[in-house]
Amino acid sequence: MSKRNRNPGGNLGFTLVELLVVIAIIGVLIALLLPAVQQAREAARRMQCSNNMKQLGLGIHNFHDTYGYVPAGGSADQQPFGTHATGSGWGSSWMVFLLPFIEQNSLYDQMDLSGGSGWSGSVATNTAAAKNVTLDAYLCPSSPLEEFAANPQSNGPIMAPSYAAISGAVNGLIPGYTESRINTPSSATGCCSGGIASGGGVMIPSGELGFEAITDGTSNTAVIGEISDSLITANGSKHDYRNGYRHGWMIGWRSAKSPPNVGNGGDLRTFNQVTIRYPINQKKRPGTGWPDGPGNCGSDGICDNASTNMPLVSAHPGGVMTLIADGSVRFLPETMSMDLQGRLVTRDDGQVIELP
Repeated sequence: MSKRNRNPGGNLGFTLVELLVVIAIIGVLIALLLPAVQQAREAARRMQCSNNMKQLGLGIHNFHDTYGYVPAGGSADQQPFGTHATGSGWGSSWMVFLLPFIEQNSLYDQMDLSGGSGWSGSVATNTAAAKNVTLDAYLCPSSPLEEFAANPQSNGPIMAPSYAAISGAVNGLIPGYTESRINTPSSATGCCSGGIASGGGVMIPSGELGFEAITDGTSNTAVIGEISDSLITANGSKHDYRNGYRHGWMIGWRSAKSPPNVGNGGDLRTFNQVTIRYPINQKKRPGTGWPDGPGNCGSDGICDNASTNMPLVSAHPGGVMTLIADGSVRFLPETMSMDLQGRLVTRDDGQVIELP
């Protein structure tokens, strides 16, 4: 009897070479697919970031419809935002004032604006209400930064936001135009100087500006910008210099006055507000990089307490999301010139702009 052929169809197994080829093909497919998946995820996060800003824009317009002006970038608890008689002491930011207009009435109703609502005074009441609260409308989902502030006063943790009100620009960015509504800080490196503060924008410190003050047009003027990524310092490390990084989203401004009437040489920290001074997404300053912590607000306007001149930066490839006064959202490329950026954030320079 002949032996029975148990494998009449031949050898059905894989050779080692064939197996390696299959593995290589799978590896190539994964390498091709992974960037596409990451790009799709970033596109979704960027869309959510844009939707957040649209919600803020709608809130600002509803605020304006109610009061006749846009929210101040920050207020020292003077009327109409609080009852502090002298209008001094650290008050609240625009994000507190906007709460009732972004469906956060219950949180706003717990806030005490009777003095020192941003730091000291009634802040203990406010931080108790905001402890561990995440406000998605104030966060960009692409941001790699910590969600909560480094040093909130009383009862933390308090959320650190991804967005900042735009107070205007420093002088010298717009050819043929002099921005005189600025104050310059003290020479302090960390706390407490801030940087160059401008009152030439829309959501300015202690401001009560209506849309009629935007003579350049609401479609040509930015009101909120994205600050949702870190800067690279001289020693090569990444540093979180957001102007809401240290104390969180509620703190705003210390004076009843707006630039240029605050005075030079003092404390010009505009928490959760920014005056444009540097290019978009300038995460590493040419040459030596940004100063290591605690930074240098006196000379650069960049420090960890708080950066009045923090550039608009994001984790989105190529630029940042920005809210325009008419409620639209634009993605501003990092190649935008400082001239155009200066004109975009100034409410009344009188120069025509064409957004990319």
